[in-house]
Parts: sequence; C-alpha cells; structure tokens
Amino acid sequence: MLTYPDISPVAVDFGPVAIHWYGLTYLFGFIAVWWLGNLRARRPDSGWTPEEVADMLFYGALGVILGGRVGYILFYNFDLFIDDPLMLFRIWQGGMSFHGGMLGVFVAMWVFGRKTGRTFFQVTDFMAPFVPVGLGAGRIGNFINGELWGRPTELPWGMVFPFVDQQARHPSMLYEALLEGLVLFIILWVYSSKARPLRAVSGMFMLFYGLFRFGVEFVRQPDAHLGFIAFDWLTMGHVLSAPMVLYGIYLLVFAYRQAGKNP
Repeated sequence: MLTYPDISPVAVDFGPVAIHWYGLTYLFGFIAVWWLGNLRARRPDSGWTPEEVADMLFYGALGVILGGRVGYILFYNFDLFIDDPLMLFRIWQGGMSFHGGMLGVFVAMWVFGRKTGRTFFQVTDFMAPFVPVGLGAGRIGNFINGELWGRPTELPWGMVFPFVDQQARHPSMLYEALLEGLVLFIILWVYSSKARPLRAVSGMFMLFYGLFRFGVEFVRQPDAHLGFIAFDWLTMGHVLSAPMVLYGIYLLVFAYRQAGKNP
C-alpha cells in the first residue's frame, strides 16, 4: 500500500504571484506538442510548415482551455456555477473536462482549417498523434492537485489519499496518464508514421481514447455531486466516452471504405 505524497500545488511562490504545478503541466504539454509537431512537419511529405504548427498550437491551446473549463462547468458543476459564476475563471484550482476541451479543440481546428485551406480532418489527422502528450501531462497535474482519485482497492499499489479517508484507493489519475498519455501516444505515433486514409488517424484517437477512458471509469471515483448515473456503475465519464468509441469505429470504417473506392 502506498501513501499519497504531500505535494504543494504551488511550484513557485513570488508573494502576490504563485505559479502552480497544474499550470506548468499544461505548459509542458503545449511545448511538447509544438516540438513533436515541428518534428513531424520536417518530413518531406508532411505539407506543413513550422509556422503553421505554431499557429495550430495557438488555436488548439485556446480550444483546450476555453472548452475544457466550460465543459467542466456544464458537464460536472453547473449547479455550483449558478451559485458562483466566477469559478469559471479559477482554472488554477483544477477542474478541466477532457470532453469539453475536445469539443473546444474541434471548433478551433475547424477555424484553423478554414484559415489555411485545409479540411477539418486534414488538420485533426496531423494533430491527433501529439495530443496524448498533453493529456498525460494534464493527468500528472491532476495527481499533484490530489483530484480525480479512484475507488477503494486491495491491490498492492493502492494509494491512501489522507485528505479523502484512510482507505487504499486506485491512483486512477496515474492510470489515465499511462493509458491516455504514454500508451495512446505510442499507438498513434506508430500508426501515423505511414500514410493513412483521411480520417483514419482521427478515428484511431477517438476509438482508443474512448476505450481507455471508459475502462478507467470503472475504478475512478465518480464525482460526489453526480454519483452514478445509473445501474450503480454508470458514470458521466462512461456516458461521454461511449460515443467516442462508436464515432472512432465509424471514422475508421468510412476512411478505409473511401480509400478502397479511390485507390
């Protein structure tokens, strides 16, 4: 059994200004996405320039932050938002929804695609392999913040979160960092290293992220104010992730059927 380390959420304190680890993990994710995007753009067949990668990152960062925060409020904390509207701006306290961030990024990539003369899926196919790095960094931020802990477990790597109770629990945020971060990155980076039909890389992202998140939801503690949506096991994360799996399968099937029609 492990014990959650006592980590201060503040990395550097300058008195009136404090830099939080949560913000630094997001900064690391954006920098890593920029570096990987430039690495992939150097390929002769990429059709991308470093300047376009930087612009894409700017649009994507806006989509992640705005969509992630708004999604967290709408999907998980709308009642609290009604009582305290300013909570929308207190991002340093944690509280970002992946599904909201994903919708925000979709809008941002559509706008960016129109600006650069690309289709939506040309943009998302290029971007998708880099996203897991940012996701993994964000989950590390969740761990440092001591949020999104798991359900009780007797497994030897169960972790006691003293600010919750004295039960050993799944460190579910670390599971997500591993699956949605490292494993998903490897899958997408290797898969996209060869030419694939339009929409296929985006479909792989949707499919595997949805599967990983859906699975982790079985050991992740549901939000206290929401609890289980139904059946004493169905969570909001399940509800939001299941359509991703189905849509990912649809995109892959459609992509390869279209490729077969246009060899």
